Amino acid sequence: MKIEEDEKQYFVIDFDSTFTQVEALDILGEISLSNHPEKNARLQKIKDITDLGMAGEMSLRESLIARIQLLNGNKAHLPELISRLSKLVSKSIERNSVFFNEHPENTFIISNGFKEFIVPVVTNFGIKADHVFANDMVFDEDGNIIDLNRNNVLSINGGKVKQIEALKLKGQINMIGDGYTDYEVRKAGMANNFYAYTENVEREPVKKHADHIAPSFDEILYHKKMSGALSYPKNRIKMLLLESVHPNALAKLKEEGFSVESYPAGLDEDELCEKIKGIHVLGLRSKTQVTAKVIREADKLMAIGAFCIGTNQIDTEAALEAGIPVFNAPFSNTRSVVELAIAEMISLMRGISDKNRDMHQGIWSKTAKNSYEIRGKKLGIIGYGSIGAQLSVLAENLGMDVYYYDLVEKLALGNATKCDTIEELLSIADVVSLHIDGRPENGNFFLREHFQMMKDGVIFLNLARGPVVDILALKEAILSGKVIGAGVDVFPEEPKSNNDPFTSELMGLPNTILTPHIGGSTLEAQENIADFVPRKIMDYINTGNTENSVNFPNITLPPLKDAHRLIHIHKNRPGVLAKINNTLAEFEANIVGQHLKTNETIGYVITDINKQYGKELSKAMKKIEHTIKFRMLY
Repeated sequence: MKIEEDEKQYFVIDFDSTFTQVEALDILGEISLSNHPEKNARLQKIKDITDLGMAGEMSLRESLIARIQLLNGNKAHLPELISRLSKLVSKSIERNSVFFNEHPENTFIISNGFKEFIVPVVTNFGIKADHVFANDMVFDEDGNIIDLNRNNVLSINGGKVKQIEALKLKGQINMIGDGYTDYEVRKAGMANNFYAYTENVEREPVKKHADHIAPSFDEILYHKKMSGALSYPKNRIKMLLLESVHPNALAKLKEEGFSVESYPAGLDEDELCEKIKGIHVLGLRSKTQVTAKVIREADKLMAIGAFCIGTNQIDTEAALEAGIPVFNAPFSNTRSVVELAIAEMISLMRGISDKNRDMHQGIWSKTAKNSYEIRGKKLGIIGYGSIGAQLSVLAENLGMDVYYYDLVEKLALGNATKCDTIEELLSIADVVSLHIDGRPENGNFFLREHFQMMKDGVIFLNLARGPVVDILALKEAILSGKVIGAGVDVFPEEPKSNNDPFTSELMGLPNTILTPHIGGSTLEAQENIADFVPRKIMDYINTGNTENSVNFPNITLPPLKDAHRLIHIHKNRPGVLAKINNTLAEFEANIVGQHLKTNETIGYVITDINKQYGKELSKAMKKIEHTIKFRMLY
């Protein structure tokens, strides 16, 4: 069937698991069998029969009749079915409701389902009732569904082919569906394209025959170069998550429609330089280093998510210069780190790690020597950020006297006492706990001379960053008795994955607790991070919102409504905003809202306009001098 490229486009859409998220007869079964003694068995059998029919392994009519016989359905069940289906329309179909209202003559529903429930659902989207072709139910005098109209062409195999042939549509016919009967239309030459629709269900036997895989209706409109609800389909946003980011994050991002690849380990610079090509969003924890070289190789990178507190593993300045915002989870694992610090203080004060080792070797070493309560002891906290401050509160509640030192002026919580110098704190503290970040200037922050300033018999904790402590100096302090207990959760060099070996100068030392960077590794913390960071990334991708970004100008934007949003990132130079507005004026774009914020490096301008413009406006915006990145949302 020869079709010219410039002819009219027709969209022929299946109903079950395509227009809606579900198989309608499965939902009808849940309603009609709600009080039936064989409910669960029958529902499962209905689903099995549906799958056999969709995969082409059972004749269509046989599948439909078998399900009707199992349903125990009645006309009285239809209003509730219609109500439920109306709430279960596929997300991208619902998102593009304007498209259906604007193209009623070009849109058809052809389904092996039943008109009785399909017509009321799809006509709410502007689809014409006489453009709906489906089976008819047969009822007895009591309203029971007893059969289907066997004269309806859609009740037999190949029925969709015959139905489309009867329509005699002249133009490009795009068949959209999730089942084998949808592919048959393409196979018979009655459609120019078959889109295997995978937003709700993926059937491998169907996908392998598709001209295109469509994870959403947005993808179809994008592929056909037609305007949709989104500037581009979300499945075209490629995300790479490293270091076993919590599965909730994967689920959340996939549910949003993004294409996500997860990798269990960290990557070195060369590996990441290769892997980053074509990636729009990078997610990682603390091991992988995102250097300036990596960012230069990132040809499509839009955002970086650090699924942890710190961002020192990321060259945030290089990211800023490239127009890439970085998001982290500054508070999500605070409690977990603090609880580990408290646990290690108590354990080290009691010498529990050594006593535990002795017991496992059959040695009974009951003694009170070098075993103390933490109540009344002086805790010195170096770094009074969110973790240090919360540790201060909990430690005080346990009866400790708290002292803290921070380069930045911080308000004391509770009865904590601020020290003016680190020397003052070290001369007082019975327990010293580090909670500083891993910025380069903090490398080897804590040296031999600092250990020498301490009281004899101190407890030392580093749950901050590995490079901030001179490990050899700590080892000397432990062996000399200056430090009688140490808890270390972070190391200058850490394995990329659990499969790689670990070595440290601290291994085998007395009353020394070594943990594999697990300060924030609790289910609660990882779930909080898996919720917080994806929300920030999605918010930026979907709306341009940069609230809580660690390197970008922070702008909290109103929801995008009845407008199109232009996002312009540029070098902070005088006159750029004027050039942006002059360009918009050339295209007669009516500005309904505009937001601007700058820092020393970049300017971030968000402009909402009241109608859509073509590629020429985008090209003009990108040509403005000092532009770093530009994108349009609608």
